[in-house]
Amino acid sequence: MKLSDNKYILYRHRWIYPYIRLLLGVTRFLAVVAALLLIVAVIYEHGFVISHSDALMLNRVYHGVWVVFLVDIISHLLLQFGNTRQQMNVMSWILVVMYLLTLVPVIFHQPDDGPIKQFWLLMSSKGYHVGMSLVLAFVTLSRGFTYLLSRRANPSLMLAISFLFIILVGAGLLLLPRCTYNGISWIDALFLSTSAVCVTGMSPIDITQTFTEPGMVVLMLLFQVGGLGVMTFTSFFTLFFMGNTSIYNRMMVRDMVSGSSLNSLLSTLLYILSFTLVIEGVGAFVVWTDIHGTLGYDLVDEIKFSVFHAVSAFCNAGFSTLPDGLANPLVFGNHAPFYLYISVLVILGGIGFPILVNFKDALVFQLHRIWTLVRHHRWEGRKLYHNYNLNTRIVLLMTIFLLTVPTICFAVLEWNGALLGLTTEDKLTHAFFMAVCPRSAGFTAIDPLTWSTSSMIIFAVLMWIGGGAQSTAGGIKVNTFAVMLLNLKSMLRGSERVEIFHRELSASSIRRSNTTVLLSIAALGLAIFIMNLLEPEIPLRFVFFECLGALTTDGVGLGATSMLHDEGRLFMIPLMFIGRLGMITIMMGLVKQKKVVNYRYPSGEIIIN
Repeated sequence: MKLSDNKYILYRHRWIYPYIRLLLGVTRFLAVVAALLLIVAVIYEHGFVISHSDALMLNRVYHGVWVVFLVDIISHLLLQFGNTRQQMNVMSWILVVMYLLTLVPVIFHQPDDGPIKQFWLLMSSKGYHVGMSLVLAFVTLSRGFTYLLSRRANPSLMLAISFLFIILVGAGLLLLPRCTYNGISWIDALFLSTSAVCVTGMSPIDITQTFTEPGMVVLMLLFQVGGLGVMTFTSFFTLFFMGNTSIYNRMMVRDMVSGSSLNSLLSTLLYILSFTLVIEGVGAFVVWTDIHGTLGYDLVDEIKFSVFHAVSAFCNAGFSTLPDGLANPLVFGNHAPFYLYISVLVILGGIGFPILVNFKDALVFQLHRIWTLVRHHRWEGRKLYHNYNLNTRIVLLMTIFLLTVPTICFAVLEWNGALLGLTTEDKLTHAFFMAVCPRSAGFTAIDPLTWSTSSMIIFAVLMWIGGGAQSTAGGIKVNTFAVMLLNLKSMLRGSERVEIFHRELSASSIRRSNTTVLLSIAALGLAIFIMNLLEPEIPLRFVFFECLGALTTDGVGLGATSMLHDEGRLFMIPLMFIGRLGMITIMMGLVKQKKVVNYRYPSGEIIIN
């Protein structure tokens, strides 16, 4: 290399590169603004009845966003090709190429006929332009979210802010004229948006009489995003379309989704999303097979009904398109398979995505073992249960226990009570359904006011326990309850260690479970106290179930939600928010974290008996 070449490289990095970096920063900032503007424009177009002048204005906005995105893409490719190429993966290049194809109608005239003409018309269509711009907008906003993570932001605080942002956006969407028949107050919109994003299922109004079909779609999207988690979607867009990100970002996402390694993050996120789509798709199909031709709907309405309830069940959201929910006579009689299908979807959504991934690994191992036997006539000697990790074994055992014992209890306690008048098949079905739903599902088929006091106590305990960690369910989580019982057993036996399945539980797991239980009880007690002050005319047991349903995201109450005044509804909103994120996440987001130190103080004993 010549000396002049070295001088050019030095000159470029010292004098030219700062201006290039500034220019690219400006284009990236404009792309973020354009992405937000595009989303607002799409919402405005589909949420309001627009005039011809509004349509022209929106088309100008779409065109301006298209120009900004093109400038951002081309400037990065021309001015920083090396760094851009390192950060992009295959999907990134595909997205860029598909977006650059929108320049075809600008560069070339419309062909006369044939497939090329159809391609030209597709590239010039509004649907293709807006669709590709929306994808790029979500990628751009996800990139901005990743940038915030790279600033070493508190992950708990980021999680809380992401949920709060979606709740506010959802409330705005539910207020759109096309989403309701006769409008809705901002308090009810905020309440329902929180209930949907936090998958609680509480509603102070009859959603079937309030929301139009677009409103129901918005509601379904809200509890779909809320069930999976906002950060799951943004992290997926970031890793899928951006490719390489910082080690810190990958560690943050790994901890969020309980990934096993940094290299498997994208595959873990793909598993979560694919499991969700497959389970909800199969669930919608089996629900449709049971209700087909029995509700008086046409085929399209039956499909909509099936999809809505499958998504609601898997996300443990508890919303239904039927008046009176799943207690509606259209499904309550002679539809035992329907309740069983909903129960299975609730269980799969409530055991946690890490366990679903573990199930996939065990299935792959079993198929590989069968393939080895068929091809090489050799049987893999490893035990099948060794493929299940400690977390999976504990959650499965506790789930089976919490389904079997309450089902028997409800059947015995309510056989001649709330279940009186049903066939034996329906009694057993609804006893099982009563055991499934408390752990965050939010569905009820039998009025809780008709239950015995013993059944209501069991129901409340199940609500408090909830589902598995990293799932769509709420409560203190099955994992926490299991660790609490194991710790109690260890203390009673005088053991210094907490052990199960030949494994010793870590001190951090025990400490975290104890903290979760303590904060849960304290939050519930404080919530009941405040709610009783705000709504003194509502009986205390009604207040108890309302607060418990909000903090556990179960949403099953005794019918007091519609009786709440505005003050009570506003107080329920943070309760549902806290219940979805968890008290520990909220506290860690607000309390400054202590730095790790390399020394320890002398230990001391406190008398406790």
